[in-house]
Amino acid sequence: MWTLPNLLSLFRILLVPFLAYLLAFTDPVSCAFAALVFIVASVTDMLDGYLARRNKSVSDFGKILDPLADKLLVVTALIMLVAVDRPGDADVPAWLVVIIVAREVAVTVLRGIALGEGIVIPADQLGKYKLLVQTFALVGLMVHYPYLGIDFFVAGMYFLVLSTVLAVWSGVDYHVRFLRSLRARSR
Repeated sequence: MWTLPNLLSLFRILLVPFLAYLLAFTDPVSCAFAALVFIVASVTDMLDGYLARRNKSVSDFGKILDPLADKLLVVTALIMLVAVDRPGDADVPAWLVVIIVAREVAVTVLRGIALGEGIVIPADQLGKYKLLVQTFALVGLMVHYPYLGIDFFVAGMYFLVLSTVLAVWSGVDYHVRFLRSLRARSR
């Protein structure tokens, strides 16, 4: 149960309070550190999946813990980005965050129900693409200051809208896969 991939997922969960703390400040240094914490968490996410597959240590516990860690980090970042008054026009629209958070909650609840039925719904490629695009969005929105001629807030908003579309699409896909699994099991 406590394999290296699962410990990396747990490490990501432990980063959540640090991320929330850093995002409470809007100065460039705090924002850069918050983005760095989020990038480290994202790298450990890729690493834990790679190690689990390579070492054949994929477990049902890991299939639950890994996406839970991702959801906690993403939801924490999104809520903090909406809650904190950012300088200029760097406000993240709450309605986009509500859609993303609702999808995350719906998928988490669905996975719990599925697990109760003896069905494990692992993350699929669409969910992984969604998370990758969300990572680009959140890093851009965390930094939100122009650097080297790049407007990170505008880039982050572009990726946030795209990730919202992918979030809804993958959320529907999770529900369809669950219903198909239930139907196949009842036959």
